[in-house]
Amino acid sequence: MKGKDLFSNYKIVYAEYDNVEGLSKSAPVTINGLTIGKVSDISFINAKGKILVTMQLKNDFPFSKSSFAKIYEPGFIAGKQIMIEPNYKDNSIAQSGDKLIGDIKPGLTALLAEKLEPLQEKIEKMVVSADVLLKNINSVLDSKTKESLKNSIANLDATIVEFKGASKNVNEMLADNKVKIKSTITNIDKASANFAKVSDSIAKINISNTVKKLENTLANVDKILVDVQTGKGTLGKLAKDDALYTNFSKTSKELELLLQDLRLNPTRYVNVSLFGKKNKPYKAPAADSDKK
Repeated sequence: MKGKDLFSNYKIVYAEYDNVEGLSKSAPVTINGLTIGKVSDISFINAKGKILVTMQLKNDFPFSKSSFAKIYEPGFIAGKQIMIEPNYKDNSIAQSGDKLIGDIKPGLTALLAEKLEPLQEKIEKMVVSADVLLKNINSVLDSKTKESLKNSIANLDATIVEFKGASKNVNEMLADNKVKIKSTITNIDKASANFAKVSDSIAKINISNTVKKLENTLANVDKILVDVQTGKGTLGKLAKDDALYTNFSKTSKELELLLQDLRLNPTRYVNVSLFGKKNKPYKAPAADSDKK
């Protein structure tokens, strides 16, 4: 009489499974988490290993004939149960004696095993790779290599010691010359301030007026040069009038001859007798060597 209630109105439904491990008689049957019945019997159907599970359910909640009866595991401690997943698209209501679709929903343990299986494979591959790596390192680090590595580490320690000594010397030097460095920085600040003042003074000079005056002066010089080139003014005429230049040259030559004759024959131009002597007759000067 285990698993049966003779004084209540129940309906009996069935489901077939390949494996019902963990499922026992009197296991709860639920819909949406609400218990609506229990497993009343578990037995083999035939010699092929198919298992038939008989469920005793209340008539309070109707569901279709094509609903699923899934074996699932609600937790690590509790045993397995069966939950009904109704097919709401099917309007044919399951009656006592109908067979539902049997299925198995992976439990937490199965899901954890599925997740851990690929992880386990990766860990095994990593262990193998690490083993190969260690073998390669052992083959590379022979006695000679180990000795060289040891010497390199010793040299590195010596270098660090020397660096510490040099750093200490630098700190001492900076401490001894702290006053001088501060004075130098102060002088640099003063020089920067003076340069700023000079820059301000240069900026205050009216350079634009000076440049403007210089431009005007250059413009006047250009005008004078243009006048000379075009023959305007005295300088222009002297530069461009060939006749004027020739006459000026001729006059200069004649003036030079006149002065020379005056120096050589002063009596020709000054003929005064202080003592009543007669004046010497005028004698024409010899022809100039240029006129011969």
